[in-house]
Amino acid sequence: MSVTDPCELPADRKRGSNFGWSLGMVLRRWHERVEELLKDLPHGSRGYHILAVVVHEEVPTQGALAARLAIDRSVLTYVIDDLANAGLIERRPDPQDRRARRVVATERGRQTLAEAERRVAHAEDHVLGGLPEEQREVFRDLAARAAEAIHAAAPATDPCVAVQSVLPPADQSG
Repeated sequence: MSVTDPCELPADRKRGSNFGWSLGMVLRRWHERVEELLKDLPHGSRGYHILAVVVHEEVPTQGALAARLAIDRSVLTYVIDDLANAGLIERRPDPQDRRARRVVATERGRQTLAEAERRVAHAEDHVLGGLPEEQREVFRDLAARAAEAIHAAAPATDPCVAVQSVLPPADQSG
């Protein structure tokens, strides 16, 4: 392999490393720890993710929230109903389009999220405990960047679009 070969592994990386297994182990352990810590929150980590986006990001509608989190809209509706019934969020008419609904955190929802974020951060430190603290931050940052890049590219990776892009054009003659 030449130095410019994109398939060449860096010298400090072991051959045979399994990226998928590594991510799976981290995610599995994160999920185990976080679900236990968030058992009092409707829908556990899923409810946590929804509440975090509602509090920290500006999503214009419930549909945009579903797209942001890559959650099926029908599933999102049930989770939002349960979060609303718990007094953590509420649906309000969108000022620009009264037919659309915005999901807004209540004060109780903001307080609940702040406490949940403290617990999740502690769990994440435990999950990543095999790394020095500065490497944990690097890992979190790189994971967030990778996730944002994947999310931004998601429409281009739609399976139907991908299949259509490799199929020859349909015969329009007749």
